[in-house]
Amino acid sequence: MAKRKAGKRDGVLRVGLIGCGGRGTGAAAQALRADEGTVLVAMGDAFSDHLENSHKTLQASADIQERVQVPPENRFVGFDAYKQVIEAVDVVLLTTSPFFRPMHVAYAVERGKHLFVEKPVAVDATGLRSIIESTRKAEEKGLSMVSGLCYRYQFAKQETVRRIHEGAVGDIRTLQCTYNTGELWYRTPQPGWTDMDTQMRNWLYFDWLSGDHIAEQHIHSLDKLAWAMGNVYPVKATSSGGRSKRTDPKFGNIYDHFNTVYEWEDGVVGFSSCRQMSGCASNVSDYVYGTKGVANIQGHSIHTDDGERWRYRNDASKNWSQRRRGSDDMYQNEHDAFFWSIRNDEPINNGDYMANSTMMAIMGRLAAYTGQSITWEQAWNSTLDLTPESLAFGPAPECTVAVPGVTPFV
Repeated sequence: MAKRKAGKRDGVLRVGLIGCGGRGTGAAAQALRADEGTVLVAMGDAFSDHLENSHKTLQASADIQERVQVPPENRFVGFDAYKQVIEAVDVVLLTTSPFFRPMHVAYAVERGKHLFVEKPVAVDATGLRSIIESTRKAEEKGLSMVSGLCYRYQFAKQETVRRIHEGAVGDIRTLQCTYNTGELWYRTPQPGWTDMDTQMRNWLYFDWLSGDHIAEQHIHSLDKLAWAMGNVYPVKATSSGGRSKRTDPKFGNIYDHFNTVYEWEDGVVGFSSCRQMSGCASNVSDYVYGTKGVANIQGHSIHTDDGERWRYRNDASKNWSQRRRGSDDMYQNEHDAFFWSIRNDEPINNGDYMANSTMMAIMGRLAAYTGQSITWEQAWNSTLDLTPESLAFGPAPECTVAVPGVTPFV
């Protein structure tokens, strides 16, 4: 049981941002809009240009600029910048590339800070075991730990999943999710960059930094399936994947497509597909097939076999945050809930599902990389540790492309 402090918390909440890319800048703005008593007082990033660009963007936002109060001495750069930010704040936003998440979460919890934690929360089971330990400590300390798996905070999806749980489609038999998108950005190496600079500035393309796109992006789809299943996770994954189009060495060692079959203990099967290829059809969708009908989670609709049709309609009267905002913005919703929980001493701890959904993605990646069927127990007991020998600018890890049937499971 989480420890609770006495009474409602008033006064200024000092916020710090660690990871000043686009997602981090957006999270900082949402944090400031969630609570008028928040002030951004510290920022940290591995790169000074990222930090300064983020700071400039936030200061240009008229509605929050007065609460962007980060003097030069509170702008920290480097691999250890997270420690300095965390020491200066009450609430920390963790939005770096996923590899760094376990160490940042552990330090923030140790120092007693409330955390917003972007997805995914690790790139291997070694990191996830650390996250689970930090989650338990955060609960004991009464800290809020809100996950960046933002679909769980969208009111339309909450209502859709609630109806699934109440039996609208009957007993679940099959699940299907797709996250097919175009290719993402690439940053061309510049004079003076070391190999580590290049990898970290292009972190999407290296498994040690991103966990591959099945974890970095497709985790949203996998998390929705797990949510529909009542946070019961699959016991086995079998997957295929590879590099069909994004084959240039500049794209590191990640795959550009995965197709995974997840199996649950009760016989439910989930079919998962994701790819990042330009010039191809895009599709982001999630379906739940039951004995009485079909739910379209992404489309917020349910069709039953007896002809009943339901589709979510906005009803701002049901949600205080939506009444306040006039929209169902899942990114803003999660920060509204986060800061409400801190102010009202009602800690939110999303640690279990953010760790387990990350593991669901990692399990699929391990199955594709090795060409083997991987069980949930095997995945959690994996000794793979993608941590490089040195975290410093200079040489970078050698990242080889996995070959199914050759790459071993570790």
